[in-house]
Amino acid sequence: MVDSVKACGAGTEIWGSTKSGSARCPRCGTVSSRVHSRYQRTLADAAIAGRPTTLVLRVRRFFCDANGCPARTFAEQIDGLTSAYARHTPLARRILEAIGLAMAGRAGTRLAARLGIATSRDSLLRLVRGLPDPPTNPVTVAGIDDFALRKRLRYATVIVDMHTRRPVDILANRRIDTTRDWLREHPEVQTVCRDGSASYAEAIRTAAPHAMQVSDRWHLWKGLADATLKEVAAHSSCWAKTGTPMRDGARAATTGQRWQQIHNLLDKGVGLLEITRRLNLAINTVKRYARMSQPERVVRAPQYRPTLVDPYREHLRQRRTEDPAVGVTQLLKEIKSLGYQGSANLLARYIHQGRVENDRASISPRRCTSLILTRPENLSDTQRNLRQELISSCPEMIDLADAVQGFAEMLNPRQHNKNQLHHWTTTVRAADLPYLHSFTRGLAKDEAAVVAGLTQTHSNGPTEGNVNRIKMIKRQMYGRANLDLLRKRVLLA
Repeated sequence: MVDSVKACGAGTEIWGSTKSGSARCPRCGTVSSRVHSRYQRTLADAAIAGRPTTLVLRVRRFFCDANGCPARTFAEQIDGLTSAYARHTPLARRILEAIGLAMAGRAGTRLAARLGIATSRDSLLRLVRGLPDPPTNPVTVAGIDDFALRKRLRYATVIVDMHTRRPVDILANRRIDTTRDWLREHPEVQTVCRDGSASYAEAIRTAAPHAMQVSDRWHLWKGLADATLKEVAAHSSCWAKTGTPMRDGARAATTGQRWQQIHNLLDKGVGLLEITRRLNLAINTVKRYARMSQPERVVRAPQYRPTLVDPYREHLRQRRTEDPAVGVTQLLKEIKSLGYQGSANLLARYIHQGRVENDRASISPRRCTSLILTRPENLSDTQRNLRQELISSCPEMIDLADAVQGFAEMLNPRQHNKNQLHHWTTTVRAADLPYLHSFTRGLAKDEAAVVAGLTQTHSNGPTEGNVNRIKMIKRQMYGRANLDLLRKRVLLA
């Protein structure tokens, strides 16, 4: 019963009392009407018209007359309005819980104050930590991936229900035994989508041997893209339009000598690790030189960075053809009238480097790789012509483009790709593409999961999306949240 409503400063106070003559003991359930004492209770409620609202209730404490009940006395509670030891009404508590899940500590406190509910950051975090985990249905198709708690030092694991696309659990690390224990607690899992992690693969194989492992198509394409970039960079002397790569300088001589040393030792049967010790080189460097059949494959042609002069290159070429003695000042005046906004020094350096007459395309290995990986129908006519010119530079580039196109066709899960994968792998291994050979060896080690990834409709995309959301939540908390708070925000938000 509302007794009175008062304006108190910038807020509102609502005074009330109970009308019932009895209350039920929370311990034993016995109804009692014998009053022990009365006291005043204050609770914060949701704001009214933007004004902070406080409920001031006159409540009673009753005796419990049941024999054997551990509670001698108990305080009455009003259904839907009070609970034991609460300082907020259920409505205000739900608002604060939602704010805490969305914004955590300090930011949540500021928002709550604007909504007319005073609270502290510790209270918000305590409310979030006190929330129960959401109910989940049996997970038959799970997605699993790791994310960084502290980059390069500590990692955790997120598990996603692929049907609902919502996370169902956060594991404290990415060790094999932790993942294995979770899978044993959920024997209903029939399919697991993952990336190329060997740890997750081993955990699934030992804890859920009946479950089908599905390799993520995005990671397969990313692995192919990385191998393609290395192949393109290795053949830069072929697709770069100048005929003379960087082969006459000191670096080219050193590269040739190193290649010769490594291959001489390989011909004598010396192992890669022994070569690294003898020549004092990194193992990856030795592997890279060992893959190359010719020293020219190792030497890359120099690449020019794009400049403000590039759009006016044809005009400069035409003017210097018509008048070889034309000065830089005159050329600067002409291209400025065409919209050039750079400096005279930049133009002079551009001309002195020979870039006006040089037919080298202003394109990097990464840009060349992008043209090869993009669907031809998504390219402009100019890009398609450039792509055709680049891949026609040598037989290996042609084989590389065909391999990329063949793999892209296999990524359509509506087709049956098991035989196609075997045929594609055989074709690639027959070509002189050492970096793609390394990629195919990785596919062979995880062949069952790769075939499932190419034939099944499931993919690990929803898991990657949840990892991105976790990164956003971590940044919002400045990376200082404990795992238990982060877990609540991920599972409940």
